[in-house]
Amino acid sequence: MTKNYITSPIYYVNDVPHIGHAYTTIVCDMLKKYQQIRGQEVFLLTGTDEHGQKIENSAKAHNQTPQAYADSISARFRTLWEEFDIDFDYFVRTTDSAHCHSAQVAFRNMLQKGDIYKGVYEGWYCISCESHFTKHQVVDQKCPDCGKPTTTIKEESYFFALSKYQDALLQWYDRCPDVIAPKHKRNEVIRFVESGLVDLSITRTGFSWGVPLPEGVESTDKSAPKHILYVWLDALVSYISAIGYENALRMDLWENTTHIVGKDILRFHAVYWPAFLMSLGLPLPRKIYAHGWWTRDGVKMSKSIGNVVDPKEVAKHYGIEAFRYFLLREVPFGQDGDFSQKALIERINSDLSNDIGNLLNRLIGMAQKYFNLTLFSTQIEHFYPQEVAKIAPILERFESAMSDMQPHIALEELWGLLRLGNSVISTYEPWKMMKQAKSEQTQALLMLVGNILIKVALCLYPIMPKTARAIASALGYSIDAPSFARYVSQNTFISSATLTPVPPLFPRIESPLMPDPSAPLDSQSSANTESRSESNPKSDSQPSVCASHASSQANAPKPKDSQSTPSLVGIEEFAKLDLRVGVVLECQRVPKSEKLLRFLIDLGEPTPRQILSGIAKYYDPSELVGKQVCVVANLKPVKLMGLVSAGMILSAHDDEGLSLLSVPKKAGSKIS
Repeated sequence: MTKNYITSPIYYVNDVPHIGHAYTTIVCDMLKKYQQIRGQEVFLLTGTDEHGQKIENSAKAHNQTPQAYADSISARFRTLWEEFDIDFDYFVRTTDSAHCHSAQVAFRNMLQKGDIYKGVYEGWYCISCESHFTKHQVVDQKCPDCGKPTTTIKEESYFFALSKYQDALLQWYDRCPDVIAPKHKRNEVIRFVESGLVDLSITRTGFSWGVPLPEGVESTDKSAPKHILYVWLDALVSYISAIGYENALRMDLWENTTHIVGKDILRFHAVYWPAFLMSLGLPLPRKIYAHGWWTRDGVKMSKSIGNVVDPKEVAKHYGIEAFRYFLLREVPFGQDGDFSQKALIERINSDLSNDIGNLLNRLIGMAQKYFNLTLFSTQIEHFYPQEVAKIAPILERFESAMSDMQPHIALEELWGLLRLGNSVISTYEPWKMMKQAKSEQTQALLMLVGNILIKVALCLYPIMPKTARAIASALGYSIDAPSFARYVSQNTFISSATLTPVPPLFPRIESPLMPDPSAPLDSQSSANTESRSESNPKSDSQPSVCASHASSQANAPKPKDSQSTPSLVGIEEFAKLDLRVGVVLECQRVPKSEKLLRFLIDLGEPTPRQILSGIAKYYDPSELVGKQVCVVANLKPVKLMGLVSAGMILSAHDDEGLSLLSVPKKAGSKIS
């Protein structure tokens, strides 16, 4: 049996869990459950990273010892994952004595290999990120990652010879092109390594809260500075300390490791960590998946403005199942997502209440009315061959999307199956067939719907485990690996079902349930969404603006008699526009939209921009990849069809159609 090892980040205990932590951990849990239901052995690790100067400072601010402070925050993480039914196998803490010893062993092994040497570190340090930076990376003494002030330090330090592994890392990326995903994140990592690696300071002496060096390494001179391990070396080693790095207790798991991380810590996992592993002579990870960040109503979350999303609060008011579904459906994995109660309620009412809950209730109701809750038919394909033929391709696409870590696409495929189930009821109207004495055809139709629901339940289990079990139980079946193999992978059909009435899975929600300390943000976001989203057919906005944040009104076709003289603007107003050349990295159609295309565009920034454009009827997405386009880069982000669009792509339209404006310059070039 295949053995898989999945890790969440080891969360830093400088603050309580937020929506980003919940999203990452739910993704890990989803991946574990999917692999398990496919018959694989899986070990899921999570935990907390508890050392470092930031923790020491936070503890002082709370009038606590570092250990007491770490204990309190770590407990918040573990309790939340238990309340969320996260199926973790081990919760590691970097203050555990076993882990600390493993970190010391790893340091000693790298030292003995000749990859660690003593020197003096002089440069900039970000306490918030626990990161070192060279003078070329820091502008105005601000951290290039988080923007917070850095401090200059000069202290004795042990260094890891990171530069020694530059070529080996590049060869690894080339040899394993799919190890880092999404692809544009892989490209960012490669560019970082190609720019030149410098040796990494891996000890600190300016504070004491950390793992001390192993005995015999430091000088016996009591006046010499005392070194502790760099917090990132300490934290990364927890991935192997948790499975017995010292005693090889479960190191067989390490052969097939998947790391799930946020994009802000990808460099540590895709550059530093593989180099450490090469030094230790251990296998490298099989997969490193990096996901995006979450905003609230299009605005970056901040405690100062009170719009941070508490995952426990969301689950309390809307339920963990709906929360899991929203997080995994709302945003393509790897891209930034946006949370709003409005969007969550729309998902619950439309997708969960209408599509899945209503279909189950309709099936149970008709089975009870016509067949006393007991169904049997071996004639499903005989009576409904066209509908049956649509199921296998959907299941294949679902499994492909899950294997590619694209749960939003997998869920869209599943909902296609649910739409098929609802449509066959509307099309064939079983109540009329019963009046026409077509009992056999009716029972076959209801068994077709039952098969759709049991297949959906099995596929939905990794995303919504309790909902999946409730559906399967209502049909008289269970959720397990043999059933998944039989009814999903092999697409076998059940021929009988004894149904049990159940309460509505997802009652409709008429108004927000959760107290919102940032109501003005909700109001502003609601106004933006209603005026710009094509999901609002009553909008008074021009069609071009309504369909696309990335199209100016000039892009849309206008009646010839509606031409008007444009108002004049001064050079000062024009100068406010930031027009840049962008290169299209990815382009896809937006599900449920006939107009929108979703672009990932390289503007010469550290991270590609996501921009939506209402030009789907003019271009096929595949022909736009690699194209150079003109972008308004400083346009205020808006939310369209549940996706944040951060910019506008310029185009021109006349009687002959629409064309994107293109300039043959490199990404990020200024247009003036």
